[in-house]
Amino acid sequence: MRIGIAVMYVALAAAPESPAAEFRLTSPDVTDGGTLAKTFVLNDFGCTGGNASPALAWSGAPAGTKSFVVTVYDPDAPTGSGWWHWVVADIPATAASLPRGAGGLAGTGLPIGATQGRTDFGTASYGGPCPPQGDAPHRYVFTVHALPVAHLPVDPQISAAMVGLALHTTEIGRASLIAQYGR
Repeated sequence: MRIGIAVMYVALAAAPESPAAEFRLTSPDVTDGGTLAKTFVLNDFGCTGGNASPALAWSGAPAGTKSFVVTVYDPDAPTGSGWWHWVVADIPATAASLPRGAGGLAGTGLPIGATQGRTDFGTASYGGPCPPQGDAPHRYVFTVHALPVAHLPVDPQISAAMVGLALHTTEIGRASLIAQYGR
């Protein structure tokens, strides 16, 4: 019996430490590699969707995270620079999700202190997919960025591309889901 206990202690002591939790983004509404439902598609420019932002949840944020930023970006838009569909900054580190519909103009459902930035639609709200008719399905990259600062030092009215620049020079981690939509 003592030998069995001693062997167990030796095995536990020799076992590698558990790796840090993986930073992950999940959604009950968006399947990684899947097709976005009409509920999340723009209701404008010839598209007839619900234009609701999907529910998102994240876990395993890196140590030192003080806030999050959520972005939705279409790298396939025929603009030469892609298309920013949603930017939410200054999400407190205590938050771990955004509910479906949080991206409306009123921002209901956003955590206190979070702000929506201006997208390529010119508004500070979620704008769903609406790729040109006949294009191959576009990819929509939903990303949560972990930041070591409580407030991203940018004006909410600057372009989403400028927010992206600030993110990529500040972030300490990111997790993404990629969905597609075509018409």
